[in-house]
Amino acid sequence: MNAPYSLNLNRRSVLAATGAALFTLTSRSAQAQEGVTVPWSKGTELPHIKAPPNATDCHHHIYESRFKLDPNATLRPADATIADYRLLQKRLGTTRNIIVQPSTYGIDNTGLVWALGQFGLRTTRGIAVVNTSVTTAELKALDKAGVRGIRFNIVTPGGATSLDMVPALAKRVADLGWHIQLNVDGNQIVANKAVWDAVPCPVVFDHLGHLPQPEGASHPAFRVVTDLMRRGKGWVKLTGLYNDSKIGAPTYADSAALAAAYVAADARQVVWGSDWPHPTEAPDNKPDDALLFDIFEKWAPDKKLQKQILVDNPARLYHFS
Repeated sequence: MNAPYSLNLNRRSVLAATGAALFTLTSRSAQAQEGVTVPWSKGTELPHIKAPPNATDCHHHIYESRFKLDPNATLRPADATIADYRLLQKRLGTTRNIIVQPSTYGIDNTGLVWALGQFGLRTTRGIAVVNTSVTTAELKALDKAGVRGIRFNIVTPGGATSLDMVPALAKRVADLGWHIQLNVDGNQIVANKAVWDAVPCPVVFDHLGHLPQPEGASHPAFRVVTDLMRRGKGWVKLTGLYNDSKIGAPTYADSAALAAAYVAADARQVVWGSDWPHPTEAPDNKPDDALLFDIFEKWAPDKKLQKQILVDNPARLYHFS
């Protein structure tokens, strides 16, 4: 995609996303629905969109203070428990979920494994964090617990992994049928293109790839990611609209336009997630999860596409039967 076309696409997508999101806000406010109060989430209204059976939240965290903190962790949120998360599921209507090991606990996946056991493998999978010291026995134990990938969090300071660990670890987890998940920014995506091309497993980019705004789909990382997507190797998580948005709530129109561009590039290679409990956001500035879910409907307005992104794609990526 050349730059002029990308810029035009982005402008059109921003205008469309803004109008659609404003329509959604009006529709939601007109609905007289019983609300659900969810810790670490603004608002109580139910979303306008109705989640299909087996709809999957592909990115959330669980925090409990009884699990050991990584001494280098910079993000140390308050408890966000399984009981709290089940309230979010009730509010949104999702039933499957992917628990992502947060940077808070480093490479100690004890809490992740415990949470996977509480939810059960019928509905839940996990993404672990390991470094190059991990043993084969430990990887097999994580696989049995429901882990289906490992995460490299390079954006958050104090992370337990680094980009130079990717080639060796990607080769090891490929043998298990796992993928690697990357919390990196757009410039890092471009600089490490050869690494993503070479690894023998799928590559999943967190939070829209953290492409900077207002560039969005005009940033060169968009081509790198979408080339991987079209080859069936790259995936994008349609999560964290607030992370890089310059426009912000309630429309997040710039990030929403980028998400729409990924869906247009290859709807087979995207998944959706809540990013609850939104650890990068201040306790008094959490987003409205129902609103975020309703914005998703504007990228996928028909039921068939919604099912593909919320059910079918996660079933392939995370190995749900």
